[in-house]
Amino acid sequence: MPERTVTVGSQSGLHARPAKVFVQAAAKQPVKVTITAGDRTVDARSMLGVLSLGVNTGGTVTLAAEGEGADAVLDTLVKLLESDLDAETPVDA
Repeated sequence: MPERTVTVGSQSGLHARPAKVFVQAAAKQPVKVTITAGDRTVDARSMLGVLSLGVNTGGTVTLAAEGEGADAVLDTLVKLLESDLDAETPVDA
């Protein structure tokens, strides 16, 4: 299962709006994606799960995906997380 570690670029971390944008992008993907922060791993399509990770700006998370096209999905989601999701027009995923 491919994985990518990424530093969260949003000014408020993965809270409220940035988490919503990320979760919606993950839900559009054709493969299962998980996100890990510290010792907790949650489904990347779960808003409550992502919020429960409590990731602050500059925090690192690890994304993992399984299935055909997993590498491309991870590349897309990494690019999204590295951007400032608090901005008006985030990177389209």
